Amino acid sequence: MSDRFETGMKVRRSVLGDDHVDRAEAAKSPIDEPFQTLITETAWGNVWASDGISTRERSMLTLALLAALGNFEEIPMHIRATARTGASKQDVLEAFQHVAIYAGVPRANQALKLAKQTYAEMEADQA
Repeated sequence: MSDRFETGMKVRRSVLGDDHVDRAEAAKSPIDEPFQTLITETAWGNVWASDGISTRERSMLTLALLAALGNFEEIPMHIRATARTGASKQDVLEAFQHVAIYAGVPRANQALKLAKQTYAEMEADQA
């Protein structure tokens, strides 16, 4: 394993949580293992590991970009990550308002729907 992979795995675990990463690692197969390594080294070991901006800011940017590009499947995962990145519900709302203006109301609306569902699940899990 490369140093960047190890750094990426550490950052990935700190942002997404051990349970999520353990499930993802257990689900790896020979088909997607090279892709998972790429993501761990580059997204987590390079971009998320950079100290250029905070993890809170990265979380907000990631959610806004996912919504703006219509990549809704990963929004719940990154909403859950806000519990560890420090991005508040208000931060997420602000990010999605930017999406509404710059990328379209329907995309922001879908992202907000997913955020509401995910926050409700998170609150239920804590109860």
